[in-house]
Amino acid sequence: MPDFLLPDLGEGLEEAEVIAWRVKPGDRVALDQVIADVETAKAVVEVPSPYAGVITALHAEPGRNVRVGQPLITITTDEASGDEASGDEASGNVLIGYGTTTAPPRSRRGRRRPVAVISPLVRKQAKDAGLDLATLAGTGPEGVVSRQDVRQAIADRAPRRQEPAVPDADAGERRIPLRGARRAAADKLSRSRREIPEATVWVDVDATGLVEARRALNAADPARPVSLLALLARFAILGLRRYPELNARIEQDEIIVPGRVNLGFAAQTDHGLVVPVVPDAHRLTTRDLSARLTQRSAAARERRLAPADLADGTFTVNNYGVFGVDGSAAIINHPEVAILGMGRVIDRPWVVDGRLTVRKVTELTLAFDHRACDGGTAGGFLRYVADCIESPNTALGDM
Repeated sequence: MPDFLLPDLGEGLEEAEVIAWRVKPGDRVALDQVIADVETAKAVVEVPSPYAGVITALHAEPGRNVRVGQPLITITTDEASGDEASGDEASGNVLIGYGTTTAPPRSRRGRRRPVAVISPLVRKQAKDAGLDLATLAGTGPEGVVSRQDVRQAIADRAPRRQEPAVPDADAGERRIPLRGARRAAADKLSRSRREIPEATVWVDVDATGLVEARRALNAADPARPVSLLALLARFAILGLRRYPELNARIEQDEIIVPGRVNLGFAAQTDHGLVVPVVPDAHRLTTRDLSARLTQRSAAARERRLAPADLADGTFTVNNYGVFGVDGSAAIINHPEVAILGMGRVIDRPWVVDGRLTVRKVTELTLAFDHRACDGGTAGGFLRYVADCIESPNTALGDM
């Protein structure tokens, strides 16, 4: 009658909150059957059972936190029927990626690919989507298939979760627990304010050309629309090529400047602010980048983001204009060193060639870590992005 201890899910986190149980005491479960939804500080994760058998105890009520290494459930395993997984597959290690199999499938090139470290989370995800793991090219160590590999092969993932209705204004005082994604955001923002000597620069920009360029792009290919955020992101990536100090992080007494742009973007959801990341955004076309931003936004709202989708960002953009505001003193997404924001695009009086006219105007703001660069670098980057917005056709030469 083994206890299944909560693993760290490969995230290095200390605890997770039980959102909902999929089983109850007395239920029979199969190997890898989902038994619970838990929320870490990064994402909601479906937890599969590492054993086949009968549930005899649940060790936490929904809404309670369970620390890594503490019992999650107790299962009476099916030793008599022979259904119990043997060896490493029936151990608590199975959830964090150490399941076993007796017949490793062949990869597409005919070579046998080891699957002894394919997580049940991955196997469950592939099974639910009707995917054969043997047909997937793994990008993990020794060709192991990861969750990211499975997600790339799935067009439609989990259904949207139903959020609770907004309570009536006369219902009295409410207390909202600061946990899960909200707690993670609070901790990161607090750390940013404590540790980063932040400075902000801003500029008003004539975005008339940007609006016209977007309209032309979308008219040319309506099936693959381009968002304003995607254009801002594209120009930011071009700017980071010229000012790489802003695409960095600080570790002790070193400024680390990576050779890739993992672009984060602020996404407001019903369960809090999250910053999904588009890896290697500098390698994507503008349309592909826009599609990826749209996909990640939808996944964030529907709580379908995996922890890896929120990790390893190097620079963040934020379109806070969607909230109807002009400017914002944004907080840097630690451990990054800068965040670029764009306000609403509205009609304003503007001088063009000495004459007053009405143009589409927006405000750009850049918050930056003064340890990573000085005002000249920050101002140069912001001015470059502003010039791209004002003359997007000219910027196409660098895209």
